[in-house]
Formats: sequence, structure tokens, C-alpha cells
Amino acid sequence: MMGEAPDPNTVIVDPREGGQKLLQFLQRRLDLPPSLLHRWIRTGQVRINGGRAKPFGLVAAGDSVRLPPFALGMSRRSKATGGQASPEQGHEPRPRAQALPPAPRPLQKDGDLWVFCKPAGLPTHPGTGHEDSLSSRLAAGAGDAPFKPTPVHRLDKDTSGILLVAASFAVLREMTTALRERRMKKEYLAWVEGLWPHSGVRLFRHWLRKEAGTGNGREQMHVRQTGAPDKGETEALLLVRPVRVEDRRSLLLVRLLTGRTHQIRAQLSSLGHPIEGDVKYGARGRASGTPMYLHAMRVILPDGRRFACLPDWPADRLPRAVPDEIDEATARQGN
Repeated sequence: MMGEAPDPNTVIVDPREGGQKLLQFLQRRLDLPPSLLHRWIRTGQVRINGGRAKPFGLVAAGDSVRLPPFALGMSRRSKATGGQASPEQGHEPRPRAQALPPAPRPLQKDGDLWVFCKPAGLPTHPGTGHEDSLSSRLAAGAGDAPFKPTPVHRLDKDTSGILLVAASFAVLREMTTALRERRMKKEYLAWVEGLWPHSGVRLFRHWLRKEAGTGNGREQMHVRQTGAPDKGETEALLLVRPVRVEDRRSLLLVRLLTGRTHQIRAQLSSLGHPIEGDVKYGARGRASGTPMYLHAMRVILPDGRRFACLPDWPADRLPRAVPDEIDEATARQGN
């Protein structure tokens, strides 16, 4: 395994792995249950540079991490059975998953930051009943790399567009911090039903709450437009500017100011303008093969780097010119 020391029970922290908590490092490297790893650390079976370790202490590049003598063998068996715990842990392994297709070719590699234009229909992460995803394909293609390429954020399965992937923990931490602090800008193109009634940039502020699905999926967001937040609700902020308004439909440029599950879909639907093809959030039924018309067109990083791609839509659905970025300073309240 790449990054192992001559001692077969010791691994060396690769530069791409430095900065993680020990428990996080072991989970990524070994693919074993965190409860098991925590027990090994607590009982002194895991040591860093010869000394006892704490589960949430940080590992640095070059650190020597001593493991129990059976750990790497358990890790190999777990990975061979698709991440299922081994029989020694009291579980039956599941059969090896079928080989996954290769990951899409990245648009760009900027050091350890990889930029993809994710196609519609490919989930960002695996889920119940589906192993295939961008992250699964990247992990399968990474082999024994010490740090598996990891998506920085996510796009819904049927949403296409720019998706950032970190090939080192340092870049993952930098990008997720920028997201959390709202210093990364993400802009989407969306065709919605109906004539958009506003001109210029509008700010929409709603409260979102996750609810059980209504037949079109297990998870759906309920939107409330007024008042103070209730328990379980989170703030959702969008900037919207019309690009084109046609008979019975409108093309919008949308900037996410918060990153909630299904946020754009739920908020636009609550305004009476569901995204075309998004039956889950109230759009008219779509013909087989018709996409959901939501595309992550552009990402702007805090240092000014910009990444963009246009959607794979019919020619008459594409913008006539690439829309300029939204100017937040011109936004007016949209509600």
C-alpha cells in the first residue's frame, strides 16, 4: 500500500493527508467502522511516532502511525467486500460490487483541486440502492492513493454542472471552509415554468425544513416565506436574475448564498415557478429523456479563480450569450 513504512504494521502520513484528525485519517485510510477505530485508539493499539494518541488529535505529513497487527488485513478485506465490516467484527461481508465505469474526465486540474462538469443522472455520492456515483468512481480509480479524491460539495443527481473535487486534505479543508464562510460563489442556470415577474437582481429569503417525501422520493423540503424560524428550520437565501423570458417559461441565473438540500428547486417552486422537469417540486410531468433544467454553470473562488461550463441542453435552451455574474450590490428584496 502506498505510504506504508517498512514495518508492515506502520503507515506514514502522506503530505496529501496531513492536517486530518487521527480518527478521520484512519477512516479514510482503512475504511473500517469508526467505533472499532476509536476503541483501538482508546486502548493504545494505535500510536503516533511511538507515543499514545488521541482520536481527535491532528496527524502531520511524515508522522508514523502504528496499527494493530491485524488492521491492514481487515482493511483489505473490508475494501474487497465493498466497505462492509469483516466476519471478525460479527458481520457477514456483502458480495464484491460490480466494476464501476470510469469517472468523467475533469475539465481542469489546478494542483490538488480538480474541476468536473458532472453530467445529469450521475449522483455525487452513493446511496441506498445505488453504488455508482462520481465519488465512488473516483475512489475506484484512485487505487492505493493515500488520499482518495473527495467532492468538495454536492449536486443533486439530476443537476448537471461544475463540481469541485479535492485531491488532498489541505485543499478539501480550504474549499469547505470557503463554502461554510460563504466566500465561494456558485451560480446556476434554471429554466422555470411561467413568466418571471421581476427585473434585475432579487434576493429571496425563506425558511426550509426537511420533510418525508410524498411519493417522488424519500426527502423533500418544505418552504415557509415569513416569520421567525421554527424548530428544525434553516435559513435559505437566493439571488435571482432573469436571463430570458419567453412564452410560458423563463431562464434564470441563480446564485446560492446558502447551500441547503434542494434549495433552488424548493424555493423557486414556492414562488410559483418550479424548475422545468422537476416533478418532485411541482413541475408538469416530463417526457422520458427530458432533463431537469437546472445546471451549475459557474463557481468563483475567494482568490478570484473562476470555473464554468455550459449545459448539455438543446440549442434553443442555451443562453444566447454567457450571462455576466450577478452583482449582489444591486439586489432588491424579492418577496
